[in-house]
Amino acid sequence: MLQVTVSLPSGRSESLSIPLSFNVGDLRVPVQKSLQQGFLTLVTAGGYALTDPTESVQGAIEEGDNLTAIAREAKAAATDRAFALWCSGGDRIITWGHPHYGGDSSEIQAQLRSVQHVQASGSAFAAILEDETIVTWGNAHSGGDSSEVQNQLRSVQQIQAARGAFAAIIADGSVVTWGDPLGGGDSSQVQNRLRNVRQIQAADRVFAAIREDGSVVTWGEQKSGGDSSEVQSQLKGVRQIQATSYACAAIVADGSVVTWGLPHFGGDCSQVQDQLTRVRQLVATSYAFAAILEDESIVTWGHPHSGGDSSEVQHQLSGVQQVQAADRAFAAILADGSVVTWGNQHSGGDSSEVQDQLRSVKQILATKCAFAAVLGDGSVVTWGNPEYGGDSSKVQDQLKHVRQVLAASYAFAAILADGSVVTWGDPDSGGDSSKVQDRLKG
Repeated sequence: MLQVTVSLPSGRSESLSIPLSFNVGDLRVPVQKSLQQGFLTLVTAGGYALTDPTESVQGAIEEGDNLTAIAREAKAAATDRAFALWCSGGDRIITWGHPHYGGDSSEIQAQLRSVQHVQASGSAFAAILEDETIVTWGNAHSGGDSSEVQNQLRSVQQIQAARGAFAAIIADGSVVTWGDPLGGGDSSQVQNRLRNVRQIQAADRVFAAIREDGSVVTWGEQKSGGDSSEVQSQLKGVRQIQATSYACAAIVADGSVVTWGLPHFGGDCSQVQDQLTRVRQLVATSYAFAAILEDESIVTWGHPHSGGDSSEVQHQLSGVQQVQAADRAFAAILADGSVVTWGNQHSGGDSSEVQDQLRSVKQILATKCAFAAVLGDGSVVTWGNPEYGGDSSKVQDQLKHVRQVLAASYAFAAILADGSVVTWGDPDSGGDSSKVQDRLKG
């Protein structure tokens, strides 16, 4: 056994006995548990970073060594049926879930050097590396194959994803797209207008690019919002764009909202237009919108059974701090830490069974048909369709000291304070992480 001391930069330290048979990956586990910190980089007194998990501790560290543990923030992305976990600047991404949805990244692991960001479409992932190039994997038709535009994917600054396609902003303000051509992967008809782009928003089948002058360029499935010609004159000074599956909404310079797309799914806000002033943020289910106003009240429109009608809870919707959306339901966190839900009850719109537990809520995440709330004490409360993660009873005793919850369409994943990961929901869609648990140790 080796006796070592591991310290955080704050000065907190722990003494550990380490078996000589351990490699660096094995060493991280007791270190993280003792320090209650996940995703640590261990550095020797001589400044040598222990980054290779397969490296033996023999030779790397000696009896009585003092190691410094530097915490790294875990980041994550999710397709419909798979998760990807990474740390900024790291050389690996841990994936699990359905292999056809990006759950198997084995073929591209060797290409990953200093990962900066990962974005997900419905069934594919795209990673931006430190050299501003892109690596993709997952369903080829949904953007997992970027080979046709790979030579254009240089100096990439930002990526956005629709359900079946990706769009990348290049350093010169131009845009490169790939994936399903009918779902936004083909931007050829508007390519000459995609200049000086500063931000891109995406819906299921539509992209909307906001240019430096605040004007907007849209492309993708026309009926779903890809054609914004009827409202183009109103799209000036755009601050935010949000989308349902079949419509788009934009907050413009004066704090009002402009909508386009299929009327019944949020493309027509005329019935609430006079209420849509001083809008702070837009949130969307698949078929309805919710606007958070500066006075922390809510205005909704779109399909009434998918969150577009909030009349039954409108008297409760004051002091709204955050709104999260599932496929057909909304959940709002109020200033006192309580939660109000509305919309389709099978999608989480009815939280009555857990309402007494929803106190001191700090964060809410949503799959397609379920919600998960992180409470102030680090525990988690779930509700909605059990097959989509609405029932966390089998892992409830593990859901303590939760730092972060991630959501795919059918499953949840929680990162705990010690860096371990707990998953639940559909086992074939990311709810079962048993095959990668040995790697989910930071």
